[in-house]
Amino acid sequence: MSETIQTSQPEVTTEDTKSVRWGSIISWTVVIGILAMLAWGLLNSSKTRPEAGEVAPEFNMQYFNGYEWEGLSASNLSNMQGKVVVLNFWASWCLECKLEADLLEASWRKYQNDDVVFVGITYADVEPNAIQYLLDYDVTYPNAPDLGTIISSDYEITGVPETFIIDKRGVISHVQIGAVSEQLLTTKIDQLLAQGE
Repeated sequence: MSETIQTSQPEVTTEDTKSVRWGSIISWTVVIGILAMLAWGLLNSSKTRPEAGEVAPEFNMQYFNGYEWEGLSASNLSNMQGKVVVLNFWASWCLECKLEADLLEASWRKYQNDDVVFVGITYADVEPNAIQYLLDYDVTYPNAPDLGTIISSDYEITGVPETFIIDKRGVISHVQIGAVSEQLLTTKIDQLLAQGE
């Protein structure tokens, strides 16, 4: 004679069903949130950085006190149309920036009476450190902080230093990732000045 073993099934209550539903809802919410973040990242990564031959993105800047351009405390890139613009992104904590600091200042002094303007934009820096850097390297050309890293975001910089050389029409002529050389600056600026308007 065989014995029948009976197993008792746990009774499923309404509360158990509700907790399973909430667990599913939370899990799906997390999955949808992750997918939304990935989609947003992909859309933003499709934004391309400005390159040579493209119009330079417009931006506004509020200069550091004592580093204004033509007596203006604030200006934008459009104000500089008709001039060759050497736009340099830098930071006081950047070692490679220190290697090019003297060259940028010397080049500014060489070309400041021509149709050339140098503009320094500090990236992810604090004002006292940036001002001290400008004083240490005897920088006299216009400089401004990148408040909220808005300008560097528009230019999609990958780090500092980065330099954009922009022609008189506002079109990017050259993008230099890393420190610039004297030969590059002189060659590019002279070419753009020779092009005229």
